[in-house]
Amino acid sequence: MIQKTIICLIICISSYSNILLGQGCSDAGFCTMGAMRPDQAYSKKINFKLRSISIEQYRGKSTVSAVINATTLDFNFGIDSKTTFQFKLPYMYVNGNFGSTSGLGDISLSLTRTLWSTDKYTISGTLGAKIPTNDSDIDTQSDLNPNDGFEPQTARDFPGYYQTSLGSYDIVAGASYLSRDWLFAIGYQQALTRNETDFRWSEWFFPVYPFDDEYVQRHSQSVNLLRGTDLMFRAERNWRFSNYNFNLGALFINRITRDEITSPMTGERVKVENTTGPAISLLAGAGYDFNVNSSLKFVYGQKIIDRDENPDGLTRDNVLSLTYLFRF
Repeated sequence: MIQKTIICLIICISSYSNILLGQGCSDAGFCTMGAMRPDQAYSKKINFKLRSISIEQYRGKSTVSAVINATTLDFNFGIDSKTTFQFKLPYMYVNGNFGSTSGLGDISLSLTRTLWSTDKYTISGTLGAKIPTNDSDIDTQSDLNPNDGFEPQTARDFPGYYQTSLGSYDIVAGASYLSRDWLFAIGYQQALTRNETDFRWSEWFFPVYPFDDEYVQRHSQSVNLLRGTDLMFRAERNWRFSNYNFNLGALFINRITRDEITSPMTGERVKVENTTGPAISLLAGAGYDFNVNSSLKFVYGQKIIDRDENPDGLTRDNVLSLTYLFRF
């Protein structure tokens, strides 16, 4: 009965998300790693299992036409009572005016350790990494059938919103304070390598592309992008009951260094203007625990403030997600 209820809820939410403008984390995903993730379980009375697996269905609407969908598997393995290893693997599928793309997203690996614990709160720290699954260079040729007679030169790289991977190796670190009512988390993420994206306006301008040039230019150029460094802060208020909980929060991500690309005009490396500054989202969520092993979580986020230029294509207007979690 429970399993049928879960399936029905997932179908209903997925259908509803097709109507909603799907956001949440306007970053490369590190705000859902380890100690930094939202809606963390907290109880000094229940002995939660040390292992869990969850599946999340995500739908986000970009600031342009692209709609980003992702199905993510999230594994957590308790090494001991204080240390947890996390592995996340998303499958992305994107649709928009430029076309459609799909494929594996970046792999997230992290190790989280409880640093201090009392009867009222827990302080944890996380170290992790993001590993690319491709070079972030998916182009129109990827979807062309050779038998259709298209020549290789017709291929054009999709902008960042359509890429399934960021194409870079990243390091991640963070920490959190968790109590029954509050969660405060901080995070740091830095890209160590450039990607191989080669999105240029000139290759998509009319008459090659059926939209006007102004629309094309709403997608920031990104040639061999090296993303800037991000700092994150999360504040969340929780209301916990026996089997369900509700939460409201804010997510603040500040890019403290400018993105860097190869200029399509000169071929020189340049710092991109207006790529630093804050991205702020408000989030609301709810969860229901069927029992100590099984739970369902729902999250909606709305963008409030964002950067002017986003070559990485990570910005969302809003997001909707549904997650089923099983502990064992």
